[in-house]
Amino acid sequence: MRIVVAPDSFKECLSAKQVAAAITRGWRKAAPEDEVVEIPLADGGEGTTEALTEAMGGRLHTVSVTGPLGEPIEARFGLANSNETAIIEVAEASGLHCIPAKARDSLRATSRGTGEVILAALEHRPKTLIMGLGGSATTDGGAGILQALGARLLITLPDAYARAEANLEQSSEQLARLTHGFSRQ
Repeated sequence: MRIVVAPDSFKECLSAKQVAAAITRGWRKAAPEDEVVEIPLADGGEGTTEALTEAMGGRLHTVSVTGPLGEPIEARFGLANSNETAIIEVAEASGLHCIPAKARDSLRATSRGTGEVILAALEHRPKTLIMGLGGSATTDGGAGILQALGARLLITLPDAYARAEANLEQSSEQLARLTHGFSRQ
């Protein structure tokens, strides 16, 4: 029998590749005559760069970038198809796994490092850029990415958060008024 083992990662515990290897080891102990094929997958978050780059026969590159809380970290991007395709994921430079659980602060975190990874990948002049958007530790809506790419924000993030909070409060008040007149039947 041919068995395909195609898992995603176990968030902040094991990579998709490690999960696939563990499942394969267990399967081979139980059914050594079976052919087992490992195909690690990802959903756009943590592990996407590695899974896609390996599936496309590419190479991983490591760069030093700004981490979610401003500290330097190492992040990877992939290049495949003779450097014509770059593979990047937000989680690699701006992900939850970059910050210890007790230090997480999504309002203070930035996606700037992901923009720096994009710049590093663009130095290779790919024709296509594939970007996974899951696993982010930030709520900056990509503002840090845009700043790293050269954009200038016309509103400060604290002002943007205050406006969003005011809009949310106003919306919830309007929703409460709207639903007040409805009765369940």
